[in-house]
Amino acid sequence: MSGVMKRMGLIFRAKANKALDRAEDPRETLDYSYQKQLELLQKVRRGVADVATSRKRLELQLNQLQGQTSKLEDQGRKALALGREDLAREALSRRAALQQQVSDLEVQHQTLQGEEEKLTLAAQRLQAKVDAFRTKKETLKATYTAAQAQTRIGEAFSGISEEMGDVGLAIQRAEDKTAQMQARAGAIDELLASGALDDPTGMAKDDLTAELDRISGGSDVELELQRMKAELAGGPSSQQAIEGGPQDQQTPKFDKQ
Repeated sequence: MSGVMKRMGLIFRAKANKALDRAEDPRETLDYSYQKQLELLQKVRRGVADVATSRKRLELQLNQLQGQTSKLEDQGRKALALGREDLAREALSRRAALQQQVSDLEVQHQTLQGEEEKLTLAAQRLQAKVDAFRTKKETLKATYTAAQAQTRIGEAFSGISEEMGDVGLAIQRAEDKTAQMQARAGAIDELLASGALDDPTGMAKDDLTAELDRISGGSDVELELQRMKAELAGGPSSQQAIEGGPQDQQTPKFDKQ
């Protein structure tokens, strides 16, 4: 049972693969692949934009913290000038804490800047790849279309295409029917001429009647031709021409004794 199921599965996959191969259009597949590459390129560009946005946000925070550290440093100096060492120490402590945050943000900023550069380079390479694929895609589509048209023309000329095959079969059937009807008509004519079949119209003639008609028709033509020649020559009348013309009368000659 397991072997039967495996065989059925193999047959099903083979037929499905054949059906898919027949239904697949390489031009549609190329367009689909190009669309997927464009979507990937768009995602990479969005990633670059997100990283650049985060980097810009860190830069704003860094500028803000650096401004606060500068302000605390000035406050510490002023407090120390006024003899308020405690205030100066507090200002410097706060400045040190902010400076640590600035250092951490600078590390993050450098990391984001490096990621942005990598993503930008990847986007540029992917853009070049997509452009090259688009050119290749259009070339392949044009080549496939030309080959498909050439194949159809060749099939039409050779008569192996489905459409031309149907036309060829129709012509063959028409020729067969025509030959059959011609053979049937010839057979009927032969049977009527031989008397094997009766002609209900009474128009059919046997061989003897047909031969007599042919001879009579030929004789009438010859007689008519002689009559016309006689008229043109001013000779005997048409009746004499029809009867064979006057016989030459010879004057009897007497031998002299």
